[in-house]
Order: sequence, then structure tokens, then C-alpha cells
Amino acid sequence: MRYITSEQIEDLQISPSTCVDWVREAFLIKNRCQLPPKISLHPRGNDFVNTMPCILPEEYHSFGCKVVTRIKGQHPALNSEMMMFDTLTGKMTALVNTDWITAMRTGAVAALAINTLRRSDAMVYAFVGLGVIGHATLDCLLATNMDSSITVRLKRYKDHAETTVSKYSHFKNVTFEIVDTMEDLVEGADVVVSCITDADGLLVDDTDLFKPGVLVVPVHTRGFQNCDTVFDKVFADDEGHVRGFKYFSQFRRFGEIADVLSGKIPGRESDSERILSYNIGLGLHDVYFANKIINNMKSITPPPCVDI
Repeated sequence: MRYITSEQIEDLQISPSTCVDWVREAFLIKNRCQLPPKISLHPRGNDFVNTMPCILPEEYHSFGCKVVTRIKGQHPALNSEMMMFDTLTGKMTALVNTDWITAMRTGAVAALAINTLRRSDAMVYAFVGLGVIGHATLDCLLATNMDSSITVRLKRYKDHAETTVSKYSHFKNVTFEIVDTMEDLVEGADVVVSCITDADGLLVDDTDLFKPGVLVVPVHTRGFQNCDTVFDKVFADDEGHVRGFKYFSQFRRFGEIADVLSGKIPGRESDSERILSYNIGLGLHDVYFANKIINNMKSITPPPCVDI
């Protein structure tokens, strides 16, 4: 049994566009996986410890269980480890640090949701929360939209917006704006992405500020509950993960993004629909990524991992 670090995974140089491909592939096998809703425990306040199990379809003979924590004051904000097992033998095959996997699969799912559900003429992409997950989402979004002219609008916080502009300045198809208020961030935006990990109350009180055709992607689900009952459609990674939401029974129309990708249900049907996409995060993607990574590492000699 081996311990695989995030640094060793990063050494594989897996591209953001590959990450988007992997989350799409994982969604398309979702209906053949054993995927119970995550168990979320709260030691104090908004801190959490989530346990996320998943068995991939039989041909993968892989089971994984990830434990992810968000404790106020820790850096990065999210930390995670995953145990991987061979379902043919029941033996544990690897312990994987999933900090890189968590960030990149989260960013890739958000980018896939954006590319799938945005209005046809979307140009203005508004971001609040410019930490690890925010940058992973930008990595995946920009990598899959190299041929489009994009305006990225950023909410100012400390020096995060300026640092983000500097990091992505080499993208010649991207124009950046920096604003100081949430109202200025969302007004007129075609896509609104929130990657903040903690929020007390609503981020935008007036839902009329969200233009017709907007897509809102609250990556960590917080701050947009007032949109739940007034937006035309709500999508999520998995119904079981959002069924407990306060306003779930009042969603006007609900569907899973996997069913949109497979063609089972329609996604966006007009450029005037206002849509929410709750990408909660699935153990499916963590296990699928880890399975891909472990298989890639098998071809490397010596293997870039530590026996324990």
C-alpha cells in the first residue's frame, strides 16, 4: 500500500482541459456507480468534516473514501485524504492526499457546468473568492475557452484580485475588471461564480440584479439561497446531495447535470432562463481522478509514491 502526495500528482502535469474531460467522463458513468450522499459533520460553527465514499462500476474494481475538512484558519482552507481499495480483493491499495484532486476536480466541474449551461452569447464572467478553488475554476474555464473573447470581472478582496490579474495576464483573449461591491459584480454578468468557503447570510439581497439568462454557480453553495425559488431552473451534481436544502421543494425545475450531459433531459432551453448550478462535489470525481492517477503512476519507474 502506497501513500501518494499532491506534489507527486502535480509532477504528472495533468492539464486543466484533461481535468474537464475526466469530470465529464465520470458524470457519464454516474448511474452505474454506488454513490451515497456525503456525510457532513460540524465540529463547530461553519467548520466541517465530510466523508465521501464511492464505488466505481465493476470494470474499475475501485472503491474510495475521501475525508475532507474545512477548519477556520487552516491554509489551504480545505484539506483532504482518500483511502483507495481494490474491490476484487478488499485490500487497501493507496492512501492519496487529495488536496490537488479536490481543487482541480472542483474547478473542472464548475467549468463544465459553465460551458454546458451558460447562455449562448455569454461574455462576462464574474468571480468572488479567488483562493485555490477560484483559481482552479479559472484554470479550467480559460483552458476550455481559448478561442473566445472573455471578460473576467473580479470582486476585490485584499490583493487577491490584482494577483489573479497578474497570474492570468498571458491569456490574450481575456479582459479583466475589478469591482468593489457584490452588486457591481453581479449586475450585467452572464455567469456568476462564487468560490468563497464561508458566508454569513446572502451575498446579494436583490435578485433583480441578476440579468435574464444569468448562470449562477455557487461552488460551496453558500450565499445565494434567495435565488432558489425565483430562478427558472436549478441543476446539481446529485439530487441526494441537495434534497436537504431548505428550498428544494420550491425549485421551479430541477435536474442533474449528468442527465444533461447524457442527453436525458434538456439543460438551458433559452437565453432568458436564469439558472443555478449547485456543484456540491462528488466522491465519484475524487475516486475517478485517483483511479486515473494511480494507473498513470504504474507506468512510471521508479513509482513516484511512498510505501507505508
